[in-house]
Amino acid sequence: MILYGRNPVLEAIRGRRAVLRAWVARERDIAALPADLDATIVSAEEIERLCSSPDHQGLACEAGDYPYSEANELLAADDALLVAIDEVQDPRNLGAICRSAECAGASGVVMPERRSAQITPTVCRASAGAVEHLAIARVRNLADYLGHAKQAGAWIYGADAKAAVPYTQPDYRGRVVLVLGSEGKGLRKRVADSCDQLVSVPIKGRIDSLNVSAVAAVLLYEAVRQRTN
Repeated sequence: MILYGRNPVLEAIRGRRAVLRAWVARERDIAALPADLDATIVSAEEIERLCSSPDHQGLACEAGDYPYSEANELLAADDALLVAIDEVQDPRNLGAICRSAECAGASGVVMPERRSAQITPTVCRASAGAVEHLAIARVRNLADYLGHAKQAGAWIYGADAKAAVPYTQPDYRGRVVLVLGSEGKGLRKRVADSCDQLVSVPIKGRIDSLNVSAVAAVLLYEAVRQRTN
């Protein structure tokens, strides 16, 4: 996997997977890399050719496969805070959700194995490297996983723009899973039915919806606020 962009590359080096070699467009950027990492100075055009993106900021690296976590292990802590995403397909949305989850100190993110964006270089770039430190798990069936989470003592809250319950009403302390639906379609029926409660974020403007990554940030930081207080 060829990662690109300053933060994704540097966080990959600090993270859990092997970084095999790097390419830099400016000699001074080599100082930011470990001395034992094989780093080559090349043109910016060569880096763009390697990573197929102009958004490389003069830095790219070859990294090992992404180390997905075991989904059930993410529920181990009594105060586990998870984000479950139901077929979010835009890699930039997935990256932004992961960035918010990591910054909020979430225990991890759970997503389906199919019909969902996976951890790609674009996701790494959109997350600013947050995926390198965040536990991310894939499950075969998200509704079944939510059922397992309930059995483990978790409360499940799904985001639904039409829900009558405001997002500030639930108690997000303890073991909690926040569930977000796909772009446009929202939560699938079986996933929504697996939630203990559906909540909404108020819309006061002229358009009728928030981006799913924005909703994720709102819910996560309401949970952080409650847990901090």
